Amino acid sequence: QVQLVESGGGLVQAGGSLRLSCAASGRTFSSYVMAWFRQAPGKEREFVARISWSDGSTYYAGSAKGRFTISRDNAKNTVYLQMNSLKPEDTAVYYCAAALTNTPGWDYWGQGTQVIVSS
Repeated sequence: QVQLVESGGGLVQAGGSLRLSCAASGRTFSSYVMAWFRQAPGKEREFVARISWSDGSTYYAGSAKGRFTISRDNAKNTVYLQMNSLKPEDTAVYYCAAALTNTPGWDYWGQGTQVIVSS
């Protein structure tokens, strides 16, 4: 059974940092793309960043570029999202997702971790 388990959320002041983790289990993810999404209250879920498990290539949403860094640890089967210079508008539930490379849609989702940035 595939599981994506997020952790690392919490309450932080504006300008602070958090590192989110997504522990993946239940299958081999070498042919997958891993991503972070977020959903703020009253808003639709939005893409934040993604990383190719095989070659480590990354892509960021404009709101994350320059402040967030996505990375992976193959040995630990874990994907990270380092978030710096956090703003109140980054407040959201952050979700980890996995998709088979070059296929539409996201196959697996985690349960989410809450991030609250106070001003």
